[in-house]
Amino acid sequence: MYIPIYFLWAYYALKVKTIFFFNASNPGMKNGGFIMDSKKEIYDLIPQRYYPKTELVKENTPFATIEELLDHSKFFFPLIAKPDIGLRGSAVKKIHSIEELKQYHDKANFDYLIQDLIPYQNEIGIFYVRYPHEAKGRITGIVSKEYLIVTGDGVSTITDLLKQNPRYELQLKSLEKENKEQLSKVLDEGEKQNMVPYGNHCRGAKFIDASHLITPELNESINEMCLQIPGFYFGRMDIMYQSASDLEQGKNFAVVELNGAASEPTHIYDPNHSIFFAWKELARHISYMFEISVANNKRGTTFLSHKEGMEQYRQHLEQNSKILNF
Repeated sequence: MYIPIYFLWAYYALKVKTIFFFNASNPGMKNGGFIMDSKKEIYDLIPQRYYPKTELVKENTPFATIEELLDHSKFFFPLIAKPDIGLRGSAVKKIHSIEELKQYHDKANFDYLIQDLIPYQNEIGIFYVRYPHEAKGRITGIVSKEYLIVTGDGVSTITDLLKQNPRYELQLKSLEKENKEQLSKVLDEGEKQNMVPYGNHCRGAKFIDASHLITPELNESINEMCLQIPGFYFGRMDIMYQSASDLEQGKNFAVVELNGAASEPTHIYDPNHSIFFAWKELARHISYMFEISVANNKRGTTFLSHKEGMEQYRQHLEQNSKILNF
């Protein structure tokens, strides 16, 4: 899918004489939020009322220190553990007990976050763009997320139910690693079970284009938050919320993550869209990123040198290897 987009990227890189122009798109984020960007550092940019309680755990921290942190910060199970520098939902885990957290901690050879579980049931991704000269930005696309939920029939095991859906069946190997015993369970007729409580495409969630939800009221509410985030102009925020009307009013929602220059307009993954729609949307958003980067560069944000960019990319590959092997 990305092959034609590489040519567009090369064209823009030639115009500014660097393939690492993206770092200027969001001056408030390391590398513009493209590679090696800390989630904790990004959360720290966002007013605290907009995201769940979050604490950073450095690699090799004694577990006794983690227990003190849980008590001091008043964390309760279940909670979420995830890498501070992540990769498409890999190594994100819902933790139900102190024993599970210790297992995660002992295995993690990277910095990770402990985060309160967000109480809202709905999740969407909102893509936001604002040029540096603009007083307000705009929403350019919305994706809603359908979780990997199976419904029992009173006879079939969870494994059997997963095999009935080609999308779900692709997750069998990873689910077996996480909790093989659970897969032999037979759900009562009509009983539902969410197997992967994360709205991530690579973890089995179905992405649906929900751009019809864009309204002037929603745009205003998202602007109110984004204008308080220093150096943020381009990216996608994944949000959990109570209802569409509440979200429009700017209440009862929480930011799961804020993604910068590496963001995709993920509404392209709606199965009803064609590859041509995807190419058009990717090109449109990369053009936004390039234009914003150039504008910020003229305002004093320097582009990464080739040497710096390649070093960051090397570290990025090392980090990815750790997470994928978790």
